[in-house]
Amino acid sequence: MARNQLLRRPRAVVLLTLGVAAAYFAAGLVGFTQQLVVEGAVVTPLWPPTGIALACLLWFGLRAWPGVVLGALLVILTVSSFPAHSLGILAGNSIAPLCAYLMLRRVGFRTELDRLRDGLALVFLGALAGMLISATVGSGLLLLSGDIHADVFWPIWSAWWAGDAMGVLVVTPLLLVCRTVRWPGGASPGRWAEAACLVVTVAVVAYTVTRSLVPLLFLVFPLLMWAALRFQLSGAAPCALIVSVMAISAATEQLGPFGGHGTLGVMSVLQALNGSAALTGLLLSAIVTEQITVRRKIELACGELAELVDRLVPGGDTAHRRPAPPGDL
Repeated sequence: MARNQLLRRPRAVVLLTLGVAAAYFAAGLVGFTQQLVVEGAVVTPLWPPTGIALACLLWFGLRAWPGVVLGALLVILTVSSFPAHSLGILAGNSIAPLCAYLMLRRVGFRTELDRLRDGLALVFLGALAGMLISATVGSGLLLLSGDIHADVFWPIWSAWWAGDAMGVLVVTPLLLVCRTVRWPGGASPGRWAEAACLVVTVAVVAYTVTRSLVPLLFLVFPLLMWAALRFQLSGAAPCALIVSVMAISAATEQLGPFGGHGTLGVMSVLQALNGSAALTGLLLSAIVTEQITVRRKIELACGELAELVDRLVPGGDTAHRRPAPPGDL
């Protein structure tokens, strides 16, 4: 029995590594489908592999990191012949999600994202702080190798950092909620109808406002609030992804509010919209979930207290109590 377990363990590690690498590589191919050219360098406004890497680390711990390294290597090999500085870029892309994971674990992050502190930690530690590493290392090596000039370092750095951070803000919550969500077998038909109406409305509105010449991008935020208030993260995360995909598609084609601007202007509008949408859905859903959890704990405590009173107080049978007036708590 012990020998069989030892045989299964390396096999499980290999399968986990290959699975994470395959997911990272596939996400990289998806990310390359939407590209922008910033000062002669190709960048992706949303880089999904960073979100997948961080989610895998949060699920499986450090055992998933070799898969992240292998996936990052495969992605680099698809776009270059692996020059000398690519090894440093590989290190930066691999270390960034690892540092983000270690910082989140340090502050007691919970993958359920049912507390406001978890949402804030994912935003500031996982996305904004952690992805500084990959952007700084990657842009710095491109500068040292002569691939870019010093006067375009900061635009490329900011685009790199924003793309990696958006991967964490948009993709990681979606993956985390996919693992924890349960099939709502007891949901009413009205609940299902509301969910379907929400998804269709978000898709239609996001498609329209990202291609309209009239500045109407703000119309997506009431819908994200609707998703967060009614369905928490399981509704807000997919809706934020829909908004982001629609916006990136319009930005790459320079349609609607993204037309008539330079590349930096397009990137600024795009990342402002995507970041605001992700933050709105993530933080509001975390606040609502935390309030629901607190209310359930209070209701449970009240129920236990009532049972204790029934046992301790003579004649405390609930059948002989005077009913409370309507409207009383």
